[in-house]
Amino acid sequence: PVAWQSQFHGSRWKGRPGFAGRRACSEGLLVNKKLLGYFALFVGIGLLPLLGAYPVFVMKVLCYALFACAFNLLVGFTGLLSFGHAAFLGTAGYVCGHALKVWGLPTPVGLLLGAGGAAVVGLVFGLLAIRRSGIYFSMITLALAQMLYFFFLQAPFTGGEDGLQSVPRGSFLGLDLTQDLTLFYVVLGLFIAAFWLIYR
Repeated sequence: PVAWQSQFHGSRWKGRPGFAGRRACSEGLLVNKKLLGYFALFVGIGLLPLLGAYPVFVMKVLCYALFACAFNLLVGFTGLLSFGHAAFLGTAGYVCGHALKVWGLPTPVGLLLGAGGAAVVGLVFGLLAIRRSGIYFSMITLALAQMLYFFFLQAPFTGGEDGLQSVPRGSFLGLDLTQDLTLFYVVLGLFIAAFWLIYR
């Protein structure tokens, strides 16, 4: 049969010494092209403020792009549709802002506390929802996220509907973050590091 012959010839071809090397070479070229594409993308983003783009707007786009990467990491690789990601983002923002404004902590410490707060919320959400699947998992994460939303809306330390105002930017590794351009490149560097971690 034709199918058997094609399978036979394919197995003979795969058995040749140079086949594995050529396949590895082609896969390496694809990876290199992808990495070059990412590099060109990051360079283009870095040039946007110099071309007239508003740095604060581009920073917000980067934050939401990283948020989308985290969402894709869960949905795309595990198939679990979660509606709780906004709760993690909001918790990190409130904890970091409160640490910088009220406690007067350095910016790197505030960022670490924000990430730690989001991790704690993620752990609680996971313990409550991980035994469910499908629509039940999604509904539990949605309910928990809404509960946290109303808690932050009524909590006095979040500023309610007005949010946290006049949060100091501080400095990061000796860099003055009060300058929009400096803050932009710090955010871009953190975005690239987080993107590389997700890519790996």
